[in-house]
Amino acid sequence: MADDETVLICLPFAGAGPSFFTPWQPVAPAGLRILPVSLPGREKRFPEPAYTSVAPAVEDAYAQVAEELGGAGGPVVLFGHSMGAVLAYELAHRIAGSPGGPRLDALVVSGSPGPWTPRTDRAGGLPDEEFAVRVRAFAGYDHPALAVPEMRELLLPTLRADVQLHESYVPSSARPLGVPVVSVRGREDTLVGASQAAEWGRATTGELTVAELDGGHMYLAEQPGALLDLVAAELRAVRGR
Repeated sequence: MADDETVLICLPFAGAGPSFFTPWQPVAPAGLRILPVSLPGREKRFPEPAYTSVAPAVEDAYAQVAEELGGAGGPVVLFGHSMGAVLAYELAHRIAGSPGGPRLDALVVSGSPGPWTPRTDRAGGLPDEEFAVRVRAFAGYDHPALAVPEMRELLLPTLRADVQLHESYVPSSARPLGVPVVSVRGREDTLVGASQAAEWGRATTGELTVAELDGGHMYLAEQPGALLDLVAAELRAVRGR
C-alpha cells in the first residue's frame, strides 16, 4: 500500500455483491483505493451459504482485510450502507481490538439509524412475493434481477439471509469507538431521517459528522462520486485537526 493511500473498505448492503463498488474506483479522488468485501452467497462466493448473523460475517471480512493489506498499519476507512453500516461498525470494533492491524482513521455509515435502534419494518418469514415487495419498499431499491422468476429463485436465499442478519442484529459492545464517525443519508430518504442518522453520535468518543447528499435512500447508486468526495474531504479535515 502506498504511503499516501487510504483504503476505503466497503461492506455490502443486503443483496449486494462486491461488483456494486467496482465503478467507484474510477471516480474516487486521488489517494483513495476502493476495497470491497466479498461475503458468501454472492458473485464468486455464490455457492457458499450466506451468513445469517453478524459475528461470522465480520470475522470473514476481517480475514479478507488482513490478507489484502498484509502487515500494513493503515490508514483505512470503513464504509457501509444500511446492513453494511452495522457490519462496518462491528468491523471497526474488531480492528480496534487487534493491535498491529490496520490504522482505522474513520467510520462512514450510510442510510442507517444508530446501531442500538432495531429495525421495525420487518420482512423475515414472509412468502416470496410479499418478501420481495417488502424488501423493495424498505430498501428503496428495486434489484432488476428480482423481476425475473428464475433469477429471483437464485437470489432470494442470500437476500433472506441478509435480511435475517440485519433484523436480528444486536451490537456486540456498548463501548464507543475512538475514531470520527461520518453518518450520511440521502436528503430525500423517507426511511432514515436526520435524527436517526445523528444517533451514531453514541457510537464514538470522537467527532460525529452528519451529512446529506442529493437523492433518496439509495443515493449512493446514483452518484457515488459525491459520496467519495465527501469521504475525502472528511479525511482531510480529520488529519488537519
